[in-house]
Amino acid sequence: MTTNQYTSYPFSEFQGALQEVTSELPVPTGTEVLVRVNYCGVCHSDVHIHEGYYNLGQGKKLKFEDRGIHLPVTLGHEIVGEIVAAGENAQVAMTGPALIYPWVGCGSCSVCQRGEENLCGQPAVLGVHKPGGYSQYVMVPHPRYIVDIGNLEPAHASLLACSGLTTFSAIKKVGTVYDDEAVVVVGCGGLGLLAIRTLSLRGVKNIIALDLAEEKRQLALEVGANHVFDPTTDDALERIQAAANGKCVAVLDFVGAESTVELGINLPRRGGKVIVVGLHGGEIRYPIPYVTTRAISIIGSYTGSLPEQKELVEFAQQHDLFNFPIRTRPLKEAYSALQDLAQGKVQGRVVLDNR
Repeated sequence: MTTNQYTSYPFSEFQGALQEVTSELPVPTGTEVLVRVNYCGVCHSDVHIHEGYYNLGQGKKLKFEDRGIHLPVTLGHEIVGEIVAAGENAQVAMTGPALIYPWVGCGSCSVCQRGEENLCGQPAVLGVHKPGGYSQYVMVPHPRYIVDIGNLEPAHASLLACSGLTTFSAIKKVGTVYDDEAVVVVGCGGLGLLAIRTLSLRGVKNIIALDLAEEKRQLALEVGANHVFDPTTDDALERIQAAANGKCVAVLDFVGAESTVELGINLPRRGGKVIVVGLHGGEIRYPIPYVTTRAISIIGSYTGSLPEQKELVEFAQQHDLFNFPIRTRPLKEAYSALQDLAQGKVQGRVVLDNR
């Protein structure tokens, strides 16, 4: 391979294998910035994109090909890398590793002007709509999406672009949590563990974690949970409510399955919140009068904004955020790493290493 070529690992059919592809290295123009990928996290969103659909329940699917995602796709939206070239209108000053904010919008609509590009109706997300970090290089459309990570460990910092940002944005939606109140975290995978750690660092006194796997419940205790439960036991609801002392202010659901949402809706006190982050799929069925009389809020939370990304990086620089297992694997193992995550074989997180 010559110096003006690079390797990437896209897939050309949903649920198909990731293929090693050699391409000509692109030249950035305008505001574009070419970044050499150092690390890229393997995120559960990658699993959903690779599968090609979201489960809507009752046999219905929301297919990604109907959402503007076209094959081939190069996954990877948790990227830390170094700038190697910039277009004539791109003003860049950073020389060390930087985090790439991947949730790119159109940049001109009212949503983008409000600073919420992650909610844009015409997205150009890296690793979804545009080639991402399962590659030696990635093209970033503008320097504003490049965030200095300071002295953060680069492999760990990559997780801030999605797992960290998604949990941070969801936790901000909870609002103030008083010392006698509880927050329930559903799912103790990478996002759930980050949520537990973040809640603990923000001073929440009663964190209740739910997961099917005993080893993940143990990890939850190690990163800051006060109580852990298997949500499938017959007395789970009663035990969780007892641990919360009837004062569950919010449920953070990082699974997003019918069973977890059904359980979660029954947990908050009056005026509490159910914040759904996970995308396992299905339908919500709940009596409407109960929503009103209990004054509960059911909130969807999708990643986070660029301002929140910068706020999170500052938070991570001030706290020891990553106290759970993070394993690195070579970039060439991207497909096997994705398969391991899809099959539930990953505890903590896996990050691809392209150094």
